[in-house]
Amino acid sequence: MNLLSVFDSNVRKFAQKDFIRYNGAGQTYQQVQAKTLRVAAFLQQNGIGQDDKVALFCYNSPSFVWFLLGAWRLGAVVVPVNHKLKARELEYILTDSDAKFLLFDAQLNSVVEELSLSIPKASTQGQVSGTIEIESHLDTVSPLNLAYTAVLSLESVGEILYTSGTTGFPKGCVMPHRSIYVAAQIAAVGVSMKKDERLLMAMPIWHASPLNNWFGGTLYVGGTVVLLREYHPLHFLQTIQNEKITLYFGAPISYSMPMNMLQNFFDFDLSSVRVWAYGAGPIGEDLSRKISAHYKHGDFFQVFGMTETGPTGIVLYPEEQLRKAGSIGKYPLPTVSIKVVDENGHEVGNGGVGEILMKADSCMSGYYKKPEATQEAFTADGWYITGDIVRIDEEGYMYVIDRKKDIIISGGENVYSKEVEDALLAHHEVIDVAVIGTEHPEWGETVTAVLVVKNPESVTDDMIKDFLKPVIAGYKIPKIYHFAEVLPRTPSGKIQKFILKKQLV
Repeated sequence: MNLLSVFDSNVRKFAQKDFIRYNGAGQTYQQVQAKTLRVAAFLQQNGIGQDDKVALFCYNSPSFVWFLLGAWRLGAVVVPVNHKLKARELEYILTDSDAKFLLFDAQLNSVVEELSLSIPKASTQGQVSGTIEIESHLDTVSPLNLAYTAVLSLESVGEILYTSGTTGFPKGCVMPHRSIYVAAQIAAVGVSMKKDERLLMAMPIWHASPLNNWFGGTLYVGGTVVLLREYHPLHFLQTIQNEKITLYFGAPISYSMPMNMLQNFFDFDLSSVRVWAYGAGPIGEDLSRKISAHYKHGDFFQVFGMTETGPTGIVLYPEEQLRKAGSIGKYPLPTVSIKVVDENGHEVGNGGVGEILMKADSCMSGYYKKPEATQEAFTADGWYITGDIVRIDEEGYMYVIDRKKDIIISGGENVYSKEVEDALLAHHEVIDVAVIGTEHPEWGETVTAVLVVKNPESVTDDMIKDFLKPVIAGYKIPKIYHFAEVLPRTPSGKIQKFILKKQLV
């Protein structure tokens, strides 16, 4: 079973029902199927076949969906690309993935024009001189016969999803159709999706969780996906109200921005929403209470996972949101297994600290063209090594305290950078922070803070140290401070600590 065959089954069941909606207009399951058959024929005309890579450099638009399913009809592999990338970053992914075709949003043409490689391409959502505009061109293409849709096995590759590149160049996670199908199924079961589900896709669809969990889960149950081209706080609330959205997934910031920016927040009717899901970081108790007071209807779920696992992983359920605020949860999602182990591989119990290992049928098969990195990512008996260090409380709930690669060992003591960063962010002058370890001849590493502050001329090292003294142990307090205007981040917003370490060597 795979999501393409589920989609075609849904066409027979829900032919005249909207599968996607965009800018207030709907496209039925039957209409989307027709588009995918024309896309398949178009790609075939451009030399695309089994296992060829098709890159999608787009905002949230219907053509992304058409090309995802259309490429799968040929047995081709889809490479979703972050629309925030610059030309050098885009070129790396196109080259590394061996992409043979590029669909790009016309608004991103300035980036595409800078590419040095030559690749067949088409634009979407606007015309670009000298390039086919796919929306108008498809009407001229004779569709592929549905009977000629490729037979996809569970291990046929469906996607290559690129990681955010916090430790260097991003790696491509190879996702077989088994992984994609299971990731969708787990999400659908995890929040009890139904055939009348109306998902708001306001986060970028090229992200792993929006694509495989929430788009895939909605497709799995025969629901409707409402595409918002790009997140905007006002459009977010307007779309929920106007489209009677029942399910939304987003980063915590997508919930807090409308609350903080829109004085007329409570004028919007959000009562249709059944499930509010969030990921990419836990929400603290204060923010959790504030969000609950604003988004009064529906249940909140926090999901924790990573691209490599489908994504799938652990969930913090609605009834746990306030009592265990800041936790990633205790219970894995259906069919997922987890364990927390110490540096010797022994399982850690309640009250301990260790690294999360995960097993799931939604896991990637490996990193594209990187066998050594793939081998390092799994234990000998098949557990995915997440790299996330967690503290387990007395009830078994887990709290992420650091990435394993970011732990600082100073004088034999482990210092968890996230704990120090959280303490620093509580200072009223601190806007952004990264805590790293820098080499020290006697201590091994010394705790170093790179700060972005509101008033650099008035903030001193001693001021920050004095603030931290009653908050964290002395050995955790940074000994060295650097001030910056901005911290280096990936296009998806994660701090690139490896760049800071290079700059400070």
